[in-house]
Amino acid sequence: MGIETLIAGMPGTVAQGIIYGIMALGIFITFKLLNFADLSVDGSFATGGAVAAMVIVSGKSWVLALVLAFVAGASAGLITGILHTVLGIPDILAGILTQLALYSINLRIANNQPNTPISVDKYNLAVSLRYKEDALITVLIFAVIIIAIMYWFFGTEVGSAIRATGTNPAMAKAQGINVNFMKALGLVISNAIVAFAGALFAQFNGNADVNMGRGAIVIGLASIIIGDVLCNALFRKKRNFISTLSFVVFGGILYYLFIAIVLWMKMPANDMKLFTAIIVAIFLAVPYLKNKANSSFRKAAREGGKNNA
Repeated sequence: MGIETLIAGMPGTVAQGIIYGIMALGIFITFKLLNFADLSVDGSFATGGAVAAMVIVSGKSWVLALVLAFVAGASAGLITGILHTVLGIPDILAGILTQLALYSINLRIANNQPNTPISVDKYNLAVSLRYKEDALITVLIFAVIIIAIMYWFFGTEVGSAIRATGTNPAMAKAQGINVNFMKALGLVISNAIVAFAGALFAQFNGNADVNMGRGAIVIGLASIIIGDVLCNALFRKKRNFISTLSFVVFGGILYYLFIAIVLWMKMPANDMKLFTAIIVAIFLAVPYLKNKANSSFRKAAREGGKNNA
C-alpha cells in the first residue's frame, strides 16, 4: 500500500476524524466544563448508532434518525445525571452503571442483533464512506453548526451557570445556581451530542454495532488533549472559547490521521489501543515538561542574577 493509497483515502480519514471531533465536543462539556468524569459516553455513542440504524431500516429519513439519536443520547445523559445528583452515586460509577445498562438497551433497540447493516445501496444516508468527498463536506457543516450553537449557548445565562458549576460548585451554589440541575443538564447535552456523532458514524461505516462505542471516551479525551495542546501553542493568551471548540474537532482529525498513518505503516491493528495510549501520554506530557523546563530556566536565571550581584 503506497503513499498514493494513503492520500486517496485522506478525505474519508478526515471525515471520520471530524465525526470523532463532534463526539469529543460532547465529551468536552463534561470533561472540561463540568469537571465530571462521565464514562457513559461509550454506551451513548453506540445508542446513537443503534437508534439511527433502526429508524433508517424502518424506512424513515436520515434526518429523523439523527434527531431521534440526539434525543436517545439526551435520555442516556439524564440517567447518569439522576444516578449522580438524585441518588448520590459518584460521577465515575454513575457513568459506568449507565454504560453497562446501555449495552443491553442498545441490543433491545437493535432487535437483539449485535450488528445492523445500513448499506448506502438500499437506504438514503446522511454520509457514507463510499462518497468520501461528500461525506467530508457534510460532517464539516455539522461540526461548524454544533460549534456555533455551543459558542452561543455557553455564553447565555444557563450556559454560564453550567460553566460556573464546573469551575467552582460551592461558589456557584452560593450565587443561587441549582448545581445538581446544571450537572444533569450538562450531561444531557453532552450525551446527546455524543449520540448524534454515533448516528453519523454508523451511517458513515454502513452499519451499527453494539460495540462501536468501546473506547469512545479515550478517543474523545485524546482529541480534546491534542486540540488543547495545539491551541495553547498557537494562540497562547489570545485563545478564546470558539478557538478552543474548533481545536477539539481539529484534535479529532489529527488523532485519526495518526491512526491512519500507523495502519498505512502496516503496524499490527491489535496494537491500536497501545498506540492511542502513547499518543495521549505524549500530548499530556508536553505541557508539563514545557512548564517544567521554563521553570528551570527561570530558576537558573534568578540564581545567575544573584551570583552576579
